[in-house]
Amino acid sequence: MPSSLPRESSPHEPTSRSSKRTSTLCSTPKPPTMTRAKWMLGLARALPHGAVVLAVVAAWLAFRGGMEWNSSWGWLGVGVLAVHTLLRIVRPQRYEPAVLHWSSSELATDAAAGPRLADWRSVMGMELPAACRTAALLGLSVALFRPQTASTIEDMTREGIDMVLAMDLSASMLSRDFRPNRLESAKDVAMDFVDSRPVDRIGVIAYEGEAFTQVPITSDHIVVKNGISTLETGQLQGGTAIGTGLAVAVNRLRESKAASKVIVLLTDGENNAGQIEPMDAAQLAKLNNIRVYTIGVGTVGKAKSPVAILPNGQYKYDWVDVRIDEEVLQGMASLTGARYFRATNADKLKEIYREIDTLEKTEFNVLKYQRKSEASAGWILMAFVSLMLEFLMRTTLFKSVAE
Repeated sequence: MPSSLPRESSPHEPTSRSSKRTSTLCSTPKPPTMTRAKWMLGLARALPHGAVVLAVVAAWLAFRGGMEWNSSWGWLGVGVLAVHTLLRIVRPQRYEPAVLHWSSSELATDAAAGPRLADWRSVMGMELPAACRTAALLGLSVALFRPQTASTIEDMTREGIDMVLAMDLSASMLSRDFRPNRLESAKDVAMDFVDSRPVDRIGVIAYEGEAFTQVPITSDHIVVKNGISTLETGQLQGGTAIGTGLAVAVNRLRESKAASKVIVLLTDGENNAGQIEPMDAAQLAKLNNIRVYTIGVGTVGKAKSPVAILPNGQYKYDWVDVRIDEEVLQGMASLTGARYFRATNADKLKEIYREIDTLEKTEFNVLKYQRKSEASAGWILMAFVSLMLEFLMRTTLFKSVAE
């Protein structure tokens, strides 16, 4: 027999290839176990309705977070939603498998004990559209309550003070008991004081033997600070006219309509010039409801002060007794309902201005009102989208299940 002929197999000798083919053809897919099927069924039912539960929680948080409702029609929607949910619970659902029925002794045994199990596609085909309908009812119910968000708005009105700073520019303000001198220290502290009064209208009066208005009363504090920074001695007739300086300051405030009017007068000496006595000017301030804070500037004892002008135009300095008419300054402040302060150094002068800033508080009128905004649009949109999703699911994805 030729060697090319196939060898005849023994009838009792199985071939591996035919065995594999027979095994493959005869094998049948195993049905899922009942435990796994139940888990899949439960998950398929829980997912869509879990989303609705999350929506309910979101609605509750929204109301808890500041929303308020203004209509009782929402209870009608709540009643419809409750009936719909109750029917879903009480009425048994029959799920038709979408792909394959399993027939085995295990499934047949368990089928007798309850409803026939279906695969997850069938469950989703019934439960997901129903969940969308539930979400739509929820959105409509909330919208019927007419939810509104309320925000409190404060309208703050600040009633500022009209104030005049009266600065002594006499030659003694160049005394060096302050660094670099009394005038420069007073200017620096005054500009800081202006910065601390952002709401007030402020003016500046300068005086020596006579007085003039350096800056009219204004709310432009940049102009005020520029006016203070350019103050120099020797601009007017020599001397210290405290009464005249105060009278000019009072004249600036006399026509003011502000509820509070204040003058801060700073000097380092005694009234020795002008035609108006300090107490007369203080009486004029009192008649116009103006408080006058007075500040005496200078160390106790002697200070190195200018005593003459040299041929080169520079001042000649010598030790001079510091003399401040504190009795008059105290009387002026007391008469107008204010206070007198003594500044013996630059730090003390800063403290005095800070204290005046504290004493003269700006009044605030706060008007509170609520602004309400309608918040139903989002819930109506939620209901519309949910209904559209249910319609699309029943007419496309799960059409066979719905039928």
